[in-house]
Amino acid sequence: MPMSLYTLQRETGHALYRQIARHLERDVLNQYAPGDMLPSENEMADRFGVNRHTLRRAIDLLVADGLLERQHGRGVFVINNQIDYPLGTDTRFTENLTAMGASTGGRVVRKQVLPAIERVAERLNIEVGDPVIWIESVRTVDGSPFCVISHFLPEARFAKVRDDYEGGSLHGFLADHYGYTLKRVQSLVTAMLPQGDDAGLLAMPRTQPVLRVKSTNVHERDLTPLEYVITRFRADRIQLCINP
Repeated sequence: MPMSLYTLQRETGHALYRQIARHLERDVLNQYAPGDMLPSENEMADRFGVNRHTLRRAIDLLVADGLLERQHGRGVFVINNQIDYPLGTDTRFTENLTAMGASTGGRVVRKQVLPAIERVAERLNIEVGDPVIWIESVRTVDGSPFCVISHFLPEARFAKVRDDYEGGSLHGFLADHYGYTLKRVQSLVTAMLPQGDDAGLLAMPRTQPVLRVKSTNVHERDLTPLEYVITRFRADRIQLCINP
């Protein structure tokens, strides 16, 4: 998509990169949609008649303001609109976002049985070393990576999950095969840099933060802990709406 060609005011005392940032912001808001890629830095620098260093400083301002993002090896993109994601007792990712008009998808990255470490055993009210099913999944919204989710469930209760679950709504699977409806009883939210392979799975730089939410989900009827979840959201794509 072509950008406007601007003449900068070089004798006004206003820094060139700040003038460029204002012009770029206007172009992006008027001509681009979330997820669109901007022209190359060389092309934009030529349009403004400046060197790449000055152009980069302008882009840096818009990255800091949350309008643009750099994707390593790809270019500069308009950031997708943030989603107000409800964080209440309802635990269903797919249903929550579908109700908001979003298109969701996902895939299972890994599934295996592990001995429960202390923090997982404590959340699930089981013994350290008891086997738990660890499922790692990536969820997308409107085709773009949105979050990485680590699910931990006691294997003794969920053999069908171990053997048969291959993807889709895990809580829908639990409802269909076990008749369980889960609800969230606690969530701990932390801002942090992505760890392990999260940055790659979320298609984001390692220097930008994620919002990590650690939650305990229990049986709706008897409040038995059934799932411990650690979700890492792209912080540039979400606002957590915490409902009492």
